[in-house]
Amino acid sequence: MRAPLSWLREYVDLPATETGRDVQQKLIAAGLEVESVEQLGAGLTGPLVVGRVLSIEELTEFKKPIRHCMVDVGQANGTGEPQEIVCGARNFAVGDKVVVVLPGAELPGGFKIAERKTYGRMSRGMICSAAELGMGDDGTDGIIVLPPEHEAGTDAIALLELRDEVLDIAVTPDRGYALSLRGIARETATAYGLPLRDPALIDVPGPNAHGYPVQVTDPVGCDRFTARTVTGVDPEARSPIWLRRRLQKAGMRPISLAVDITNYVMLELGQPLHAYDRSRIDGPIGVRRAEAGEKLTTLDGTRRVLDAEDLVITDGRGPIGLAGVMGGAHTEIADAVVDPETGQTTGTTDIVVEAAHFDPVAIARTARRHKLSSEASRRFERGVDPLAAAAAAQRTVDLLVLLAGGTAEPGVTEAISPSAPRTVTMRADHPDRVAGVVYGRETVVRRLQEVGCDVYGQDELIVTVPSWRPDLAAPNDLAEEVMRLEGYENLPATLPRPSSGRGLNDRQRLHRRIGRALAGAGYTEAPNYPFIGTQVFDKLDLAADDPARRVVTLANPLSDEEPALRTTLLPGLLGALRRNDGRGSHDLALFETGLVFHPSAAPRRTDALPVDRRPTDAELAGLDAALPEQPRHAAVVLAGAREQAGWWGKGHPADWADAVEAARTVAREAGAELAVEQAQYGPWHPGRCAELFVVVDGVKTSVGHAGELHPRVVKVFGLPARTCAMEIDLDLVQRAGEGAVTAPRISSFPVATQDVALVVDADVPAAFVEHALAVGAGELLESIRLFDVFTGEQLGEGKKSLAYALRFRAPDRTLTVEEATAARDAAVAAAAESAGAVLRGV
Repeated sequence: MRAPLSWLREYVDLPATETGRDVQQKLIAAGLEVESVEQLGAGLTGPLVVGRVLSIEELTEFKKPIRHCMVDVGQANGTGEPQEIVCGARNFAVGDKVVVVLPGAELPGGFKIAERKTYGRMSRGMICSAAELGMGDDGTDGIIVLPPEHEAGTDAIALLELRDEVLDIAVTPDRGYALSLRGIARETATAYGLPLRDPALIDVPGPNAHGYPVQVTDPVGCDRFTARTVTGVDPEARSPIWLRRRLQKAGMRPISLAVDITNYVMLELGQPLHAYDRSRIDGPIGVRRAEAGEKLTTLDGTRRVLDAEDLVITDGRGPIGLAGVMGGAHTEIADAVVDPETGQTTGTTDIVVEAAHFDPVAIARTARRHKLSSEASRRFERGVDPLAAAAAAQRTVDLLVLLAGGTAEPGVTEAISPSAPRTVTMRADHPDRVAGVVYGRETVVRRLQEVGCDVYGQDELIVTVPSWRPDLAAPNDLAEEVMRLEGYENLPATLPRPSSGRGLNDRQRLHRRIGRALAGAGYTEAPNYPFIGTQVFDKLDLAADDPARRVVTLANPLSDEEPALRTTLLPGLLGALRRNDGRGSHDLALFETGLVFHPSAAPRRTDALPVDRRPTDAELAGLDAALPEQPRHAAVVLAGAREQAGWWGKGHPADWADAVEAARTVAREAGAELAVEQAQYGPWHPGRCAELFVVVDGVKTSVGHAGELHPRVVKVFGLPARTCAMEIDLDLVQRAGEGAVTAPRISSFPVATQDVALVVDADVPAAFVEHALAVGAGELLESIRLFDVFTGEQLGEGKKSLAYALRFRAPDRTLTVEEATAARDAAVAAAAESAGAVLRGV
């Protein structure tokens, strides 16, 4: 909400020395978010005057139309002689009054005006548009043409109110009253301790039977509807300068007199209004819910299909407006049109003014349903003073009579649903207990009265809330009003004393360790939103019966394209990889740890938890049971070079082995032993996919997959060639682990190394052979490493040789050659039994 300081001063007698910055500080202290103070006319210096166009000479020898004008500027130029000015605009004629800036002046933006020769003529000044003077959009997109009553030579800076200060206020949803000058003036008056001249306190005639007929069939959606009629309006009447300038300063574009007046009163009182051309209304005005499928063309020219929940204004033919959002095009005020044959002017002469109060929830839902936010809907959503409707209608009628020469009909229509004033009961010391400050009853009562409340009672106060404050509904709301008016800065700063905590739990500690380990391995964390669209499962080549396709769908998703919660971390990570690769980062290693969501086997609903007491343990347990399963996963994606090439040697491109090693890194942090087997699943390349296993409660359990992605998946996601990925279930890995990882014990005794080369069938995985060797070697085995794979004719068809380095060490002694050899032989025997391995050369 933009509030010009000059307009604000009409309602509050601020000291003449108070600037916009001073008022800003006062309002911020009172709880309003005043984001900035705009200095209108900063950098503008005269002379800037009214001029009358005496003659126009068209210069046709140039590519674009140019006009050489003689303009009377009175005595502003010191001589009284006409001023010659070259101008390219076409929207003014001889005799028009325009705004002229003379040599020596400076316009906003540092644009200095001087005499100069252009297009072969001297130009001594400039005829100005609204944009050049920093006035905002005036709807003409051309030169300012003033009403004829202003004399040539009049100071245009004062006439157009070009110098002013405008407070830009960010109005929060609970302070809808601040979307009006009336509401801001009330806060200003309270902040300065000055009286308020309430613009809504005007004489309003009572309702009678002679007003325009109105039928409200939905009193819940519309509890108040006021209609007034003005006849004999001059269709050629234009908005005066003061009215247009106030609208411009408030950020609105002048349109026509009738529309400008309704917008002006809305800004002044906060009550949205609508003006109808009475000749275009068929029968009584009605307020009802729309019938599903009804159509309405709104003022923006869009034909809209209505919903059964939409609140609409109707006449005998059907909907003529979306209540509280936007009027219909069929009944809008018609512009003045001159008949070229008869010279007669036609346009709207009889106007019906609507001032109504609508249900905030209904208006908010309609505005969002049709994606149609308007100045009216913004106010109704946040709460409009229902008692201001009659005053706003009367103010609109008065301005139409004053500025458009109309006549106010005596008929007044008011359809009102009876309602009692809202009251809140509060202990007098409740604000003291909330703030931790002793205000006392007198201060509490005085501050609440300044807000507009009526207060009765001694120890227990009965507070009648003013109609313009729908946000005051509970004792805490009233306590907040006392606190903000007394000054938040006066509240004591007391640091809380937290109880000693128990630190992180095991799951949290593992999560942090894995993040540090992956970061240390060269991965960059890339958290993503937990939302997906179900079409992503087709891109991942998941089978139709894959459990990952069963998703939890959100009732109110942020995006219609991603209505479900993720069951895998890969879509988000692959999207991050694609974005970064598209921006020139081609060597990428990203990771994410987070929750995935699986619907429960038997979905169940639970009742809403109470807010007036602590939920019972049974209620909390029921809520937990209704939640979907939420295991924690870790995933990585890689592309490009894993190690860069340089003077130190060749680089290393990321491949499936790096993805597998990332899984091993995760398992090591959990103290779990990870088994790796060749597999085929979903998005991974069938020949370069590993399935990951751990032993949970004595059962071999699959916890994820790792490897290179399928070329088809790489293509559909737009990823770099040979992109690799890994995803693993952290909760299962943690269950398989041995708890906290202990530091290795370093033996002071020497190591004994034994190498073995085993010949196995080509289809036997090296990891399987390695596992068999480790089991057979026993407790003396410290580590095992595959260092060579060989195939050749001498081994025979379908055979391969695997060479392993085995390291043996005892914690309490130096091993003998016989002990190391015995351990090696036991390992080879186990590999021979399990994998059919034979020592090479035997």
